[in-house]
Amino acid sequence: MNDFLGVSEIFANKKNKKPPTYRWQDLALRVIKELSIPPFKKSAVFKACKEKPENFILKCLTDTKELCDGGEKWKYFFKIISSK
Repeated sequence: MNDFLGVSEIFANKKNKKPPTYRWQDLALRVIKELSIPPFKKSAVFKACKEKPENFILKCLTDTKELCDGGEKWKYFFKIISSK
């Protein structure tokens, strides 16, 4: 029983992940991860990050983390974005 993989098998099984093309895509992925955005709202995050300035999105993200203690932080994030 040889449980070790050969070098060629390791590289054959390796999946290459494409990095985001634009900076706003990377920002959207960060917001999605940090606020646990549900799948049905991910496209709205990408749209907001594409249309709004990066510093505005980062400020909204920071405000959400500071002001929303628990519950669904993503709802608060969208409320802040739409109010400003």
